[in-house]
Amino acid sequence: MTNLWSQLEPLLAHVSKPARYIGCEDGAATPRQDPDLVSWLLIYPDTYEIGLPNQGLQILYEILNERADASAERSYAPWVDLEAELRAHGLPLFSVDTHRAAPTFDLLAFNLSAELTYTNLLNCIDLAQVPVRSAERTVDHPFVVAGGHCTYNPEPIADFVDFVVLGDGEEVVSEITQVLYQWKNGPKSSREDVLRELSHIEGVYVPSMYEVEYDGQRLVSVTPRYSDVPEKVEKRTIADLAEWPYPKSQLVPLTEVVHDRLNVEVFRGCTRGCRFCQAGMITRPVRERPADQVRTMVAEGLKRTGYDEVALTSLSSADFSGIQDVVTDIVNDPANCGQVSVSLPSLRVDAFTVGVAAQIQKARRTGLTFAPEAGSWRMRQVINKLIREEDLYGAVESAYSQGWRRMKLYFLTGLPTETDEDTLGIAELARNVVEIGKAHHKNPSVTVSVGGFVPKPFTPFQWFGQNTSVELQRKINMLRDEARKTRGFDLKWHDPKASIAEGIASRGDRRVGAVIESVWRKGGTFQEWSEYFDLRLWEEAMVEHGLELDWYVYRHRTEDEVLPWDHLSAGLYKEFLWQDWRDALNELGLEDCRWTPCYDCGACTGYSIEHIVASATPPAGGSQGTGVDRASGGVVPVTLLPRKPAGVS
Repeated sequence: MTNLWSQLEPLLAHVSKPARYIGCEDGAATPRQDPDLVSWLLIYPDTYEIGLPNQGLQILYEILNERADASAERSYAPWVDLEAELRAHGLPLFSVDTHRAAPTFDLLAFNLSAELTYTNLLNCIDLAQVPVRSAERTVDHPFVVAGGHCTYNPEPIADFVDFVVLGDGEEVVSEITQVLYQWKNGPKSSREDVLRELSHIEGVYVPSMYEVEYDGQRLVSVTPRYSDVPEKVEKRTIADLAEWPYPKSQLVPLTEVVHDRLNVEVFRGCTRGCRFCQAGMITRPVRERPADQVRTMVAEGLKRTGYDEVALTSLSSADFSGIQDVVTDIVNDPANCGQVSVSLPSLRVDAFTVGVAAQIQKARRTGLTFAPEAGSWRMRQVINKLIREEDLYGAVESAYSQGWRRMKLYFLTGLPTETDEDTLGIAELARNVVEIGKAHHKNPSVTVSVGGFVPKPFTPFQWFGQNTSVELQRKINMLRDEARKTRGFDLKWHDPKASIAEGIASRGDRRVGAVIESVWRKGGTFQEWSEYFDLRLWEEAMVEHGLELDWYVYRHRTEDEVLPWDHLSAGLYKEFLWQDWRDALNELGLEDCRWTPCYDCGACTGYSIEHIVASATPPAGGSQGTGVDRASGGVVPVTLLPRKPAGVS
């Protein structure tokens, strides 16, 4: 095993934040260096500060190192200064755990949570001294695998990865390990043979096992090359999170990172049905941890790490059915001495969650963040974010009255059917929030963050043609003009140009891979960082390869069109998604199916799995954030029309 530390150490004096690369964190494993083991290098294709807190990577790191036939180490994308040093000295990418050279691992496994990291994916493969294109690799090269939400449309990176994993990784990494252990320690077959065997594992997609056919610009089909390769690859779903209490030993960084706190996942999945939200769709069904397990993970994690803040994470943390009792127990635990702050990174917009937030932030009061997502009730019906203005204002009133001075509101612009009136509604909401605050504080403030909407695979909006960067910028300029009129109204926004590049990568077919490679070869790394993002590189690469932005980004898709991900399954029936898209255009909302009859989206019925909740009683506040306690017989006060399940005439 090649240890590069003696060559790396002198270079660290010439780079910023050398602590990114030294390892030795509390909670880090001591990987075994047995050549018979299947060795995984888990890579987050962004900086250490962003990658280290990633729960998915930490979970797999622990699970693999518990196995007798595997070892796992970590790596992160080196910043541009260290990259220059590595290339100048002919050194490869390395692990932070033992500084083992990346080319000596059996697998390079990437976590892909953002499409703009694709150029970093290629850069890390190249830095690992592995051919960027999978077709050029031999039996002497590591396998390149990717997982994460982005892999639900892996076609743009199909030429660069050997295989991808769809869905939850806890079980599937062990099955992959078993295949590779037998291959590594038995009679050596070809690389294609082992990939073909991996394709038989549920949740594993091997792009090279599939033929792609086009008719002009239009994608015609993606079909298996062999009869034993599945026509449709199903995602992997962990049925019971109680069986996977990870991470047990969370990494404590040596330098400042984002989300520097104890993170405990309280449930996985979401059924609120926000039509723009890919994460909520692809992670169904809802699977809650037992409340007692959450308490144990929090207590043990705080004791071991020394953190004074814990985040109860999920897509909608206040919807955890045991949230109030769990929060009360954490805050009142004598071991915490009243000094532990609990945060819910994802809040419903209602007074109930503000009350919970007031309880849990006794130790340290931070700002509150709500996400109405759209500026008008009409638009919130379109996107199925069924929050009335009264809900928001009631929550804000409650927050200001309990001592908060700062609010953050998140919105999207460029949503389907959006008008200027809808956009200006964002500013009106912000002004009203400031006015409510003036009754309680001298200088209340609200920060409004606006992002350009990018349609994602396996959502009802996957057929929508997104707004141009010019149109998005026009809408932002409208809001900026309005913000200048109100003291205490601070506007921030995501670069509309970056939304266009994200749109290319998120819904592109296999031909887009050439675009990504061109951007990378012309120096386009760290495209998710504003100081390095360059839309010109993407536009030029599209022209270079004969592809049109209008076709890939701006046009609406039709019902009968073959989408690049149709040969993959997130557990959702395409018929359901199409009907939900039509309901959106008709401004019809849909209730949370955790507490209402099933709409047969496919996530439960298709896999014979049901929602798993810690309590049979819905959390106070209503399933759609209306402030109504449905446990006491309240009715959600919004117009929700019943809809037949998909496939029922």
